[in-house]
Amino acid sequence: MKANNKSNTGHELRLFGIIIIDILIINLSAFLAIMLRMDFSIEDTAIHGFFHTLRMGAIPGTISALLMFKIFGLYSSAWEYAGERELISMGFASACASALYYMAVKLMGCLFPRSFPFIYMVVLFLAIAASRVAYRQVRRNIIAHNAAKDGKLRRTMLIGAGDGAVLVIRELENNPHAKNRVLCLIDDDPSKAGSRVRGIKVVGGRDKIIEAAKRYDIEDIIFCIPSAPDKVRNEILEICSHTGAQLKTLPSLDKLINGEVTLTQIKTVSIEDLLGRTQVHTDNAAIRDKIQGKTVLVTGGGGSIGSELCRQVAALSPSRLIIFDIYENNAYDIQMELKRRYPQLDLVTLIGSVRDERRVRYVFDTYRPDVVCHAAAHKHVPLMEDSPAEAIKNNIFGTYNVAKAAGEFGTGLFILISTDKAVNPTNVMGASKRMCEMVVQSMNGRNHTKYIAVRFGNVLGSNGSVIPLFKKQIAEGGPVTVTDKRVTRFFMTIPEAVSLILQAGAYAEGGEVFVLDMGEPVRIDDMARKMIRLSGFEPDVDIKIEYIGLRPGEKLYEELLLKSEGLQKTDNKLIYIGHQVIYTPQEIEEKLETLRGVLYASNAQVRECMLGIIKEPADMMYEPIPGAVNPKDTIEV
Repeated sequence: MKANNKSNTGHELRLFGIIIIDILIINLSAFLAIMLRMDFSIEDTAIHGFFHTLRMGAIPGTISALLMFKIFGLYSSAWEYAGERELISMGFASACASALYYMAVKLMGCLFPRSFPFIYMVVLFLAIAASRVAYRQVRRNIIAHNAAKDGKLRRTMLIGAGDGAVLVIRELENNPHAKNRVLCLIDDDPSKAGSRVRGIKVVGGRDKIIEAAKRYDIEDIIFCIPSAPDKVRNEILEICSHTGAQLKTLPSLDKLINGEVTLTQIKTVSIEDLLGRTQVHTDNAAIRDKIQGKTVLVTGGGGSIGSELCRQVAALSPSRLIIFDIYENNAYDIQMELKRRYPQLDLVTLIGSVRDERRVRYVFDTYRPDVVCHAAAHKHVPLMEDSPAEAIKNNIFGTYNVAKAAGEFGTGLFILISTDKAVNPTNVMGASKRMCEMVVQSMNGRNHTKYIAVRFGNVLGSNGSVIPLFKKQIAEGGPVTVTDKRVTRFFMTIPEAVSLILQAGAYAEGGEVFVLDMGEPVRIDDMARKMIRLSGFEPDVDIKIEYIGLRPGEKLYEELLLKSEGLQKTDNKLIYIGHQVIYTPQEIEEKLETLRGVLYASNAQVRECMLGIIKEPADMMYEPIPGAVNPKDTIEV
């Protein structure tokens, strides 16, 4: 509160000072207009009469001018950002002030040259404009001086010399809390090389980044081309990552214009920005049709994927959203967030386990969900190798309980969250998720419910993912542990993954496994090195990388398709449909009964049974289906 009062007092003092200066400018402009009209000849007999008129017209002329300045917004404009509109306002204010001044002295019977109003208007306009420019420059100098005195200024390079760069430079010039001083610009347009943007030189294209960073001792690099194609952006950021400077990126211009973010929210470039992936674009209208006015249940709603599902579903106006999770802290966090963001949302938060069939049936019987997003699962590969029976109980039988209840209580759509680790699995977690796919596909067509699965790769920033681990290791000074130099993984962001899940729901006919074209796989070793560079260190020099070998159950690379699957196109060029051989309900029940029989056996026996039970028959070969595309032409397998 004290800070606000201080800020308001400072604003009032600045405004008072500007008005005092304007009063002086108004009267000096009138005097100068007379002197210009008389060619600065004080010996002319008429000039003494004109001086008398100036004295008589000083008060009404000043009042009328200040009134016009107020009406045309000269005291409400932010002059540090003044532009064409403010100049036009100055022109109209000066013209009206001149006209009122002339009318006032005429009514008092005073004499003035007929050319006075025009000359006065021009002089007043130029004087007021000059005062605002001077105010802006003095303010900038004070800000720069204070920042330099406090040692706050970081030597900065901007990538891009267009509108985004101009916005950033203006913000840094006029923000008293700014911590950056722009020293140079980079732009690939050869016509801009050597030119200046607001006094700052464009030193060249991307080939000059490393050289300029050394020459100017750059500490921060801000990427100011929000509309740049992903490929161009990633190439430039990759070069920047070798400079040792901290990388930041400008929010998209549409978000700036819409007020969703501000220039103060320039964010640090993360590893997600360097992965080279094309973002998934979804048909929001089709998704909304599936969600709006419906009751939606999200199991595992407090987890990484589950909580983002809740966020995106809440934005689509469901009639009710049900969060179901065994971990009350996670459920509470997303509950509080959604209550703040969507106070009108009918939100239900329930604690329970998908293992508990009676609890699951109670939830379905009470709330009758129209759409179910099943995200509850154990997903950590090494931990599930040590506790394989828990993967069976939670992932397989938990999925069975939820999927069975969905069919019995009239759910329209059931979406299973699966993983690329379900393809030719070598670990218990992947095998359990493959069995989950088989369970839900066997249920499709037996009742009103449409059952689908959504398969994608690793999710950046999710609980237990490699990126938080690397960040922690770098913060501790290393070493960064990589399993194997050859290890590759597919990656996507959490919002991407959730968008895919919801888009799959819009495409669902029942029985499909939806697969995302995730681009090129990412080498984990490369990712670790990029993260070290993003943190301002040099790999193997400042931060050591250690290779510790594959963990139990891990593969060198992940796959997105089985032999038995074809890829069928959808309306979204990045989303495909994989088709599998469907097991009968009887076959699935037999497999489940076998699994029940080994739940309390040794870990080795459980793993052996789990991997054997989901193994595809040897004679199951890939056969193209109508409308399918060759997986090798679209997705790395």
